[in-house]
Amino acid sequence: MKNFIITLLVIVLVGFGIYFLTKGSPSDVNTLAPTENNEQIDEIVVENKESTVIGKSVEGRDITAYHYGNGDEDILFVGGVHGGYSWNTTLVAYETMDYLKANPNVIPSNIKVTVIPVLNPDGLNKVVGTAGRFSKADVSSSKTIQTSGRFNANNVDLSRNFDCNWKSVGVWQTKNVSGGSKVFSEPESVALRDYVVANKPDAVVVWYSAAGGVYASTCDNSILPETSVITDIYAKASGYPAYESFDFYETTGDIVSWLAKNKIPAVSVLLSNHEDTEWDKNKKGIEALLKHYAK
Repeated sequence: MKNFIITLLVIVLVGFGIYFLTKGSPSDVNTLAPTENNEQIDEIVVENKESTVIGKSVEGRDITAYHYGNGDEDILFVGGVHGGYSWNTTLVAYETMDYLKANPNVIPSNIKVTVIPVLNPDGLNKVVGTAGRFSKADVSSSKTIQTSGRFNANNVDLSRNFDCNWKSVGVWQTKNVSGGSKVFSEPESVALRDYVVANKPDAVVVWYSAAGGVYASTCDNSILPETSVITDIYAKASGYPAYESFDFYETTGDIVSWLAKNKIPAVSVLLSNHEDTEWDKNKKGIEALLKHYAK
């Protein structure tokens, strides 16, 4: 009897040993649908990323999107379309990023905020000497250099390169500007297009300067109902006047017009000058927009 008990104990101990030795072995893990598991891990990593390089400029500089919040609805803010000419639009984008990072509770749980602070890094670099963070002290005092920074390294106006009433020669104020050799001929435009197509943002705000107002997006004079709503919301909160269209001169191949063509609510927020970010106004507009999309 004693020998039987000892034998039984040995068998039990050996069984437990085999179980624990083989429980976490690679061969067992690999039998659990490795491809499916890897895909799930990749998705989690993407969702938790704080930033994504969405493309490169003509001169090879990164175009980066920064993400805040974990919701399914994506509200997109874009600055620096006209590079160093409208450098204050990049600074207001950076102020937005700093505010969201310091105050994550302002982002409703159903929302992810994405900020692309500079769509035209080559144009920004012409004027401030960097494509990253900078201050007013870095800005060239030369108006000629500042104007040159409006365009990318191919001398194309990026907000004339999108697919709504595109023309190879566009207009800026009283000047003719290049809209590119074809729609989406520029890598910066392609980067934004591809991000939008892949992520389908629920609303988009693009900062420009300088006319002081919130302008609804339209392609062929058709304004989406939601675009009218967010135009009024941002305008009332910020104190900027609201406009149904930009009528100072013809704009062809404009970014927000292309968004309107693709049924994405979008507005252009034009700062009042080329020097200030008017942060208090824009903070109120951003907060009002986030509250509107909260669930």
